[in-house]
Amino acid sequence: MSKAFPHYLITFIIFFSAIFTTQSAFAEEGIAAYYSDVFHGRKTASGDIYNKNKLTAAHKTLPYGTKVKVTHLKNDKSVIVTITDRGPFTPKRIIDLSYAAAQTIDLIKPGISMVRLEILD
Repeated sequence: MSKAFPHYLITFIIFFSAIFTTQSAFAEEGIAAYYSDVFHGRKTASGDIYNKNKLTAAHKTLPYGTKVKVTHLKNDKSVIVTITDRGPFTPKRIIDLSYAAAQTIDLIKPGISMVRLEILD
């Protein structure tokens, strides 16, 4: 005779799997680039002052203040950035990273590369 799986254990497993799920409901892949030094100190679309040494980025539609995990698809390095600006305005690009963010994922030398974006809660 086999025992039924206790319902409270099923509830417990579902509850904790929901808490520890790290995948985002939003994922996007495409080309990333980074801001030129010429923008350092200028006002962004959100009103913040762009600082090339902070982990920030520009995206066409994500709300300002959104935290996004950006993963460089060639080397699997990731960085978490805050959306503070609009752009990029170059076709086929999905995000412009600050210099510091680009440096973190080794994007400086190639200048552009394929990345994956995931919104963090």
